[in-house]
Amino acid sequence: MGDVRDSTGRDDAPLTVEKAGGAGAAADKLPEAQGHSLSGKTVTINRPRQPLYDFWRDFTNLPAFMDNVVAVELLDEKRSRWTVKAPGARTVQWTSIITEDVPGRTIAWTSEEGADVPNSGRVEFLDAPGGRGSWVVATILYDPPAGIIGKVIAKMFQREPAIQARRDLRRFKQLMETGEIATSARTRSQHEEETD
Repeated sequence: MGDVRDSTGRDDAPLTVEKAGGAGAAADKLPEAQGHSLSGKTVTINRPRQPLYDFWRDFTNLPAFMDNVVAVELLDEKRSRWTVKAPGARTVQWTSIITEDVPGRTIAWTSEEGADVPNSGRVEFLDAPGGRGSWVVATILYDPPAGIIGKVIAKMFQREPAIQARRDLRRFKQLMETGEIATSARTRSQHEEETD
């Protein structure tokens, strides 16, 4: 079975594993890269890329499908303040600045100096071949708090960005294709309503 490629000849692999450069070249493609731990994930969504980009570009929408994002406050056209859950019932904050914005195609960012979790990354929206919708490719470079120990703790609490990126992209796919995110969780009041 051959590689799946879009109209530009690019495969659907994130920058971290694509054959054209691999992980070593991935950070070079991130403007103003910050961080040492690299994560990349791709999802195919059965929707055109422009509405996907539009929804994502309004950063206040992101907590709707990003489980660990508590809030995103828009500061101006290029800057936003993020509050994100961390292990141990804590939160971390940073201000991000957009470093690249190509409408309908790419959003790239980097955190400003003094971030609790220095990070940078990009999200690309590509046409999937064969009219199968769009590829959403997320690449994130970050430094976990407390270094490697912090990364291990974050993995234990399921708050590590590589784990979260996969889950968040899956929820984004569900939301964009169906208008809702499937969940098996029920609140006590929902259970009581069903049994009454």
